[in-house]
Amino acid sequence: MSAGMVQTAPIAESKRAAAARAGGSSFYFAMRILPREQREAMFEVYAFCKAVDDIADGDLPRPARQRRLADWRRKIQALDAGETPAGMEALARAKARFSLRSEDFLAILEGMEMDAAEDIRAPDLATLDRYCDRVASAVGRLSVRIFGIGEQDGKSLAHHLGRALQLTNILRDIDEDAAAGRLYLPREALQRAGIAASDPQAVASDPALGLACDFVVARAREHFAKADEVLARCPRRAARAPKIMEAAYRQMLEALVRRGWASPRERVRLGRAQLLRIALRHAIL
Repeated sequence: MSAGMVQTAPIAESKRAAAARAGGSSFYFAMRILPREQREAMFEVYAFCKAVDDIADGDLPRPARQRRLADWRRKIQALDAGETPAGMEALARAKARFSLRSEDFLAILEGMEMDAAEDIRAPDLATLDRYCDRVASAVGRLSVRIFGIGEQDGKSLAHHLGRALQLTNILRDIDEDAAAGRLYLPREALQRAGIAASDPQAVASDPALGLACDFVVARAREHFAKADEVLARCPRRAARAPKIMEAAYRQMLEALVRRGWASPRERVRLGRAQLLRIALRHAIL
């Protein structure tokens, strides 16, 4: 097997894994309505995010995870210098075609490096906001360029929708994160709820958890409302894909609220039929 094939295989595997993960998500349905060139570019961004997320959340020792993320950093920097590492030809084409910025790819890596460095536990709001910007809004900044949304509205949409989606993920994944030793609920929310603990499992089982979650729900709703204001100004064709993501995640947030926060908690998921209805509504209307 050649050196080039050795380098390319993990990237190809990450794309197959990304396809499998995307298949049942709002992102898959949002991507499916895009014209081919945009759809393929979005898939490259999604595959990149999947690859680095798997490293950050993987079972390797932390130094090994950090080294692998550093390897990805060098690959992105190589693209910026006009070089194309093996296996990254499609991402290089998408980057050039839609003027995707290396700083946004690097910001995503910085977010993954936060997870790889240590288990995040009850960060303060400033740290949580920085994390959300890196792992979610930076993805949004890449996406809006592919969607064709203007610079100012694109940045604003990425800021608010990215944070709304990530805060919803945090609320959805409380138990899963606690099992992995992580707790993304902000320290200020725990303090307002009277929760002194920062141990993930202790917080997840605290009777006052709902008060802390209500704090995060309110912030997510504010970001969804701001994202709606931006989407209302965007050309219809450019806004269709982010509207699908926004509608799906807003439904998920409200489903979490209806379910409540008392233990034991049933995991909230949107079914494929629900996602298809959302996609069809925004693709047609």
